[in-house]
Amino acid sequence: MSYLKGSTVYIWVCGCLLVLLAGCSLGESKFLAGNLGGVNHTPAAINYFSVNGYGGPNISPYGSRGGMCCAMLPRHWQPGLKLKVEWETDPNPDAKSPPLGTDAFRAFMVKHKVNYQQHNTIVALPAYETEKLCSLKVHFLPCNQIKVTTACMAYGQPGYPIKEPLVMKEPAVCPK
Repeated sequence: MSYLKGSTVYIWVCGCLLVLLAGCSLGESKFLAGNLGGVNHTPAAINYFSVNGYGGPNISPYGSRGGMCCAMLPRHWQPGLKLKVEWETDPNPDAKSPPLGTDAFRAFMVKHKVNYQQHNTIVALPAYETEKLCSLKVHFLPCNQIKVTTACMAYGQPGYPIKEPLVMKEPAVCPK
């Protein structure tokens, strides 16, 4: 009788392991995941942004921020890959406001938010390594221009592909 109990437990454990393994894919995934971050080269605050629906952090004027998880990109880069970037800017992030939680603050914010601007664009995704994806970094440039990179180093380090200075002024006339 104890032999039957032992073999029943063995069969039960093996069955559980098979069920668990059935959910595992032995093949390569079609996507890579990496952190989503941004660098803001403008005097406006980036209230929020997204890339293909994946949400990124807010970014102060002339600042950078990262670490939002996760952006998903195809494992294998191919020419013609595009990203849809959407973002909202606050052109007056330093506006003085009444104390938080007051009626005066709420009234101020109603008026202040009228100036927020929504933007979106489609950008080409530069070639990247298919072994790993460190992060996807979005650069917000004057004239609502966007550049993206998947470089594994930080902005400003030697070898980082985007060379624009952090503080950039908007030209009198933006390129079309």
